[in-house]
Amino acid sequence: MKKLIPLLMLLFAMPSWAERQFDIEVIIFKRAVNAEDINEAWPNVLPPIDYKNAGSLSSQAYLARKGVTRLPPASYQLDKQEENLRNHAGFQVLLHTAWRQGDEGQSNAPEFHIRAGMDYSSQFHPDGSEITASTTSQQSPIDGTVEQSLPKPLYELDGKLQVYVQHYLYVDALFDLKKPSIRDVSVEETPIDFSQDTTNGDENVQFGHLQAISPTVTEERFLKPYRLNQKRRMRSGETLYFDHPLMGMIVQVRKVPDK
Repeated sequence: MKKLIPLLMLLFAMPSWAERQFDIEVIIFKRAVNAEDINEAWPNVLPPIDYKNAGSLSSQAYLARKGVTRLPPASYQLDKQEENLRNHAGFQVLLHTAWRQGDEGQSNAPEFHIRAGMDYSSQFHPDGSEITASTTSQQSPIDGTVEQSLPKPLYELDGKLQVYVQHYLYVDALFDLKKPSIRDVSVEETPIDFSQDTTNGDENVQFGHLQAISPTVTEERFLKPYRLNQKRRMRSGETLYFDHPLMGMIVQVRKVPDK
């Protein structure tokens, strides 16, 4: 019986180990800089972000399934950092939020689809091309009326964030910050016809009615994505800063004291 008592005490203590809770607070901001003035190679097209396993912080069903609780602003501990960012002309805060979650591994930890900032859906299509009179799609008139579908929001900041435990705490961030830009498109081939045959000095080789091609390059506005893709290891209670030429993120993970 005496040998069973320590074992029973151990079993009763084990759930507390497995039920560690962490408060996660996040600030995401953008920099007031022109992306074209930065000496970086920015691709015009990026691979799409996979949101298959991601859920929204505003979805009560997803929060309940993952054991997540949204935290009220009164519990925030990064208010001073947000104030400093808002008072600086070089930064604009896009998001400040916090939640509580367990210490799940990467396969089970909540993965949040986060969107914030300006909605560009009235100016650009989802593929980034500009909405113009010629590209606006309308359905065929029915009984003299024209039906037009409402565009889905196209947010300035779009991406996903996951905090999980794998011996250490990890923060995995993948975000696109979208900004209007200019790209060269529509290379048109303009033929120039030569009316007479010419030779290149070799009588066996003749060029008849060759067409010289004069390319025409036009410019158009489009919504260009700039990606932040970083995974960092951190400790409980640490404040982590994710740096990027056009944006930044501050993350603090705090272990909830045992009751």
